[in-house]
Amino acid sequence: MWTTAKAPSLAEMEAMAHQIFERLPSGFRDLCEGVIIRVDDFPTEEVLDEMNAESEFDLLGLFQGIGLPFRSNDDIARLPNMIWLYRRPILDYWAEHDEALGHIVRHVLIHEIGHHFGLSDDDMEAIEAEGS
Repeated sequence: MWTTAKAPSLAEMEAMAHQIFERLPSGFRDLCEGVIIRVDDFPTEEVLDEMNAESEFDLLGLFQGIGLPFRSNDDIARLPNMIWLYRRPILDYWAEHDEALGHIVRHVLIHEIGHHFGLSDDDMEAIEAEGS
């Protein structure tokens, strides 16, 4: 088995993230109406600088956009909400911890969405437990 095992590609991890997102509680998903999920190997230099990251491995994911509670009908054409997952930092984290890769991706999705909407750690733990 291990002689043929390999890390998921960008496309495979993006497909995994979409499948996991679709299984999150619907009320939680509704916060992200029209969200776009993308996977890249690493965050951009601009993101690393903005987040004061010491290394490209420091960020597992990022939510960019404006949440539903903060939108206004007066908003001029805005970019869609996006969740970025960073494949190489996620794989590095996976290699160092005794967790399933899907569990890590789910955790990152929930926390990126949750932090953006101001949910508490307890709220996010409850959402994680709901789908476990």
